[in-house]
Amino acid sequence: MKTETTTLKEKVITAADFIRDRMPIQPAVGVILGTGLGDLANQVSPSLILKYSEIPFFPESTVKFHAGRLVIGALRQKPLFIMQGRFHYYENYSMQEITLPVRVMHLLGIKTLLITNAAGGIRPHLTAGTFALISDHLNLMGANPLAGHYDEFFGERFPDMSEPYNRKLRKTASAIAAKLNINLPEIIYAAVSGPSFETPAEIRMLQALGADAVGMSVVPEVLVARQLGMQVLALTAITDQALPDSMASISHEQVSQMAAAMTPQFIQLAETIVAHLES
Repeated sequence: MKTETTTLKEKVITAADFIRDRMPIQPAVGVILGTGLGDLANQVSPSLILKYSEIPFFPESTVKFHAGRLVIGALRQKPLFIMQGRFHYYENYSMQEITLPVRVMHLLGIKTLLITNAAGGIRPHLTAGTFALISDHLNLMGANPLAGHYDEFFGERFPDMSEPYNRKLRKTASAIAAKLNINLPEIIYAAVSGPSFETPAEIRMLQALGADAVGMSVVPEVLVARQLGMQVLALTAITDQALPDSMASISHEQVSQMAAAMTPQFIQLAETIVAHLES
């Protein structure tokens, strides 16, 4: 039963037990699919599909273009735990709620996490339609999912973040992209709370801070995954470009449409990367 006094640890254990009791296979890798990129889940030979609303203590995705389903199945013979849609801070969820599924994945034995998202490029070479690997990030969301009551159940109190995005996995992904003739630059990603898009002055600030792209997700999930010792790879679809001296109007629908247009190449790239991820 959901009550106000249920602890985060109890929520994670309850959700994990619910899923484990229904899991016909043991997933090797966890995947979080971002805006407009959910079609990868349709390539999986599903063994289990659950709506988030069926899983105890899981939030529900309220954003268009996020299916709100957990899909467990095999892709290129790799058993996967796929979140078809994520949760965002701007949906009025707490940081602990946003990242609960990552903690559940870890409790279910998943050690490697592929995170995907749509983001805006803020450098001239990051045009709409480009894929990129996140090599580092700036947390500008104003909150951290690791703050609050500490329980060693969740890992180190002060986790090391010298390598948030696994260098070896990035090297593997880059080699795969090269073989597929896909340009895959590495970027520094800035995470903001949203849901408004950035002003020209804000883009100039982000550029000055060293960011190459900006979005409204990824970082909370990465922080929790690293606290738990999980290996992380983050693949970004650049769905729009925002340069302060030539800003164009942008909408969530346009972002999602571009992500959908990128889907065939995204599936090719992500499928191949997943097949080579360590479990």
